[in-house]
Amino acid sequence: MKARPSLFVSRWLPEGALDVMRSRFELCVNEKEEALSGEELARAIAGKDALLCCVSDKINQEVIERGDRLRVIAMLGAACDNIDVAFATQKGIQVLVLPDALTEATADLAWALLLAVARQIIPAAELIRSGRWQGWDPRAFFGHNVSGKTLGIVGFGRIGQAVARRASGFNMKVLYYDRTRKGSGIEKGLKAKYVSLDELLAASDFVSLNSSLTPESRHLIGKRELGSMQLHAYLINTGRGALVDEKALLAALRQKKIAGAALDVFEDEPRVNPGFLELPNVICTPHIGTALVETRLEMARVIAQDIMLALEGKTPSGAVNHIK
Repeated sequence: MKARPSLFVSRWLPEGALDVMRSRFELCVNEKEEALSGEELARAIAGKDALLCCVSDKINQEVIERGDRLRVIAMLGAACDNIDVAFATQKGIQVLVLPDALTEATADLAWALLLAVARQIIPAAELIRSGRWQGWDPRAFFGHNVSGKTLGIVGFGRIGQAVARRASGFNMKVLYYDRTRKGSGIEKGLKAKYVSLDELLAASDFVSLNSSLTPESRHLIGKRELGSMQLHAYLINTGRGALVDEKALLAALRQKKIAGAALDVFEDEPRVNPGFLELPNVICTPHIGTALVETRLEMARVIAQDIMLALEGKTPSGAVNHIK
């Protein structure tokens, strides 16, 4: 009987998701609550056919070198900026991402953050929890309306388009910016208008960042871009932390150049700039875009199937590099 391929999973997954993996692979899982160090991860993948990693793992050249049998590196997410794809390709290792399984969950979170920061939900809830609420106050927790406003979406792939679909229920005008303009069918279907980044920032009441991180998009939103936004505008980031120059964002918030921000991702995770935590008009969540039971199970199912395809020499839809 042919031995099943071996897979190392770098972080805990719900048991149902692990069951999906066990049905296909000889499975080894990191049992620690925190991410492994580079040395620990390098030791763990020795002798393994495949690695399933997460955004908290840094899969650099030193780690890849130690994967003596490694043929596939799969990312439990839609982006792989934590993986040295060029070196993996050089070593003949297929790199995979999940292009679609997390779309709806991440778009839902973007909207949850948008509504929460616009309506000051978090500080209002904290007042109740503290026991200090003295009754209705006409001066308390003024926010900004969402319905009928303009939503600017930076990055108009699957997630950005899913964010746009939700905007129709709020009768919002949708602007988008992307490296490539989408077809007229997509624009018409989503009632979205393509504009330059500068136009989007100047016209939007809410700016949602849903772009992937590349060398070109790093600090896409900096001092100049934040200065282009309206004083009453909000920035929502569920893409990647380094899309934003956090020092510039903190300065803009303190100087009231924008109304607020909601951040699920950060430049130097898990470190969060403590300045954000001091501001009542900032919401920070710990990278929970896909933290749904149903989503994680579907992610496990899809990525397990794609890993098997890659090990069989086939090219899954989530492949990000070409292996000869």
